[in-house]
Amino acid sequence: PDLGRIVVIGGAGKLGMLFVRMFRLSGYQVDILEQGDWDNADALFANAGLVVVSVPINLTETIIAKLGCLPKDCVLADITSIKSKPLQAMLNAHQGPVVGLHPMFGPDVGNLAKQVIVCCDGRGKEQYQWLLEQMQIWGARIYDVDAKQHDEAMTLIQALRHFTTFVYGAHLAEENPDIQQLLDLSSPIYRLELAMVGRLFAQDPTLYADIILASDNNVAMIRRYAERFMQAAEMLERNDKDGFIRSFEMVSDWFGDYSTQFLRESRNLLLQANDNRQFVNVDN
Repeated sequence: PDLGRIVVIGGAGKLGMLFVRMFRLSGYQVDILEQGDWDNADALFANAGLVVVSVPINLTETIIAKLGCLPKDCVLADITSIKSKPLQAMLNAHQGPVVGLHPMFGPDVGNLAKQVIVCCDGRGKEQYQWLLEQMQIWGARIYDVDAKQHDEAMTLIQALRHFTTFVYGAHLAEENPDIQQLLDLSSPIYRLELAMVGRLFAQDPTLYADIILASDNNVAMIRRYAERFMQAAEMLERNDKDGFIRSFEMVSDWFGDYSTQFLRESRNLLLQANDNRQFVNVDN
């Protein structure tokens, strides 16, 4: 009750709007600060108990640098998909409590039940603990991790995955197959994979470009992946079946018990995907 107001910078954006809605449903007084509102920023910040930065990656540090006038006890948070640089920028700009958050979901979720929100501590954890508890009340699961470890993991979880999906989609476009025929002939697993590729290209390309280009480490990882891809292709060109099997078994050993766990989980997903499959009558 004594928090004051919440200011969401970029609150008219899709993800920012989701958090604005959740805060308001929970009874908080929320203000939205957009690009044309900076003349009123000092007045909005004067009574703020929480400021959330929800802007594109390439603008995050620039926006944070403008936040040197926040009340001392105001919590400053961001919800950007990279953490080390934004977190350091917030620590430099604000002397009060600071926390870096990364919602591991998109703005199209219906609610936050079982959704993961990554938390990277900056300063004053006891002062922003209420925020974590509020998100848990919404149903979210909080995962605490060091900002550097987060960014290293996101290189694999986001940057490399999005890039390989992009390349596969580009390859399909160049080969120009009949997508409907691919779907008609697909097993549930390939249909699901194809749906995940198509899903990427239904979204904002700027977002994915920013995620992939956010770090030099991302590009270095992609380069190593490309080299391993070519090594595997050369193995096939040599018709080295034994080499393929040895490599396969090595990777299987690395996955260990996770292989059987993922096999069980994927079976359940595929059963659901097959139940939801929509067949098209080719005569119509």
